[in-house]
Amino acid sequence: MTVTYSSKVANATFFGFHRLLLKWRGSIYKLLYREFIVFAVLYTAISFMYRLLLTGAQKRYFEKLSIYCDRYAEQIPVTFVLGFYVTLVVNRWWNQFVNLPWPDRLMFLISSSVHGSDEHGRLLRRTLMRYVNLTSLLIFRSVSTAVYKRFPTMDHVVEAGFMTADERKLFEHLKSPHLKYWVPFIWFGNLAAKARKEGRIRDSVDLQSLMTEMNRFRSWCSLLFGYDWVGIPLVYTQVVTLAVYTFFFACLIGRQFLDPTKGYSGHDLDLYIPIFTLLQFFFYAGWLKVAEQLINPFGEDDDDFETNWCIDRNLQVSLLAVDEMHMSLPKMKKDIYWDDSAARPPYTLAAADYCIPSFLGSTVEMGEHSPQSEWEMQGVKPPDQPQFQCAESGSGA
Repeated sequence: MTVTYSSKVANATFFGFHRLLLKWRGSIYKLLYREFIVFAVLYTAISFMYRLLLTGAQKRYFEKLSIYCDRYAEQIPVTFVLGFYVTLVVNRWWNQFVNLPWPDRLMFLISSSVHGSDEHGRLLRRTLMRYVNLTSLLIFRSVSTAVYKRFPTMDHVVEAGFMTADERKLFEHLKSPHLKYWVPFIWFGNLAAKARKEGRIRDSVDLQSLMTEMNRFRSWCSLLFGYDWVGIPLVYTQVVTLAVYTFFFACLIGRQFLDPTKGYSGHDLDLYIPIFTLLQFFFYAGWLKVAEQLINPFGEDDDDFETNWCIDRNLQVSLLAVDEMHMSLPKMKKDIYWDDSAARPPYTLAAADYCIPSFLGSTVEMGEHSPQSEWEMQGVKPPDQPQFQCAESGSGA
């Protein structure tokens, strides 16, 4: 389930993010602690070997190797490669969220355009809306592991009520080597055309609006399928992963504390624990873990999209909108500001500080503190201000 913390950072306060650092679910600690432990254990093992197991000549060779690794590890462009990669992944992740298929616009159109309060009219609206939800289910089932685990076979889709047994026979009878998520679109279009002939959709403009919105919904579904099909090139992911792990493999040797008595440059202290190297690993490897989690938001990570919730919500809300709320209107009454030309909702005491005057422009205050009034306040006659008259258009100055 997506980790939401917006309410905790609604206001900027002193040390306001400290509460977020203590969260475990969805945190970088949960993602990285295994790799961090492995890196710390390997560093400790190498340090133990250097200090206690190697002979004098072997220590001198290890010290030269450590200085060499430390010098050339910095030439690996980890920051540039990793930063560009994470930016690309985050943009791709957000675009996938923006293009999730939501049926709200279609349910508004179906509720207002497909007329009839009888059982047949109700059946038309619910069937059209069911085809919309069936389409999103099929596309989610093909890209989301969580949805596929919930609906592993078409039997589960029929059992859940998204498809009837007869529709499943037609669906499976249609032989195609490609993903058939588009089939409910065809059913939707055919049923909408039939409703137009029957007069349930009373205007061709309404039918056109309905089909246009359905095509937009289809575009969202196709885009999600495209994101699943064409990912970030594998070679780029491999380059970034190799750059990060190669850099820290070199750090295991290059960032060791060497014997201070040997006078090596930069090795004046022996602190045993490489604090800043561990922090560097935490930040760089954590950056890579962020990309690993966001590169496919349809998995089962803490911050992946709740596709099963989307399916449940869309079905319940859309059927409610086209059925029970069809032509359901509350009784119209005069609002409380009927005779008030300066309508202004009241403020509670807690919100009193937000009651501010309207902004009328930055030059409004100039009239209150003009140079003329300043002269008068000092008891001095203000100098005459020359006046100019704008020349009329086309006349000489």
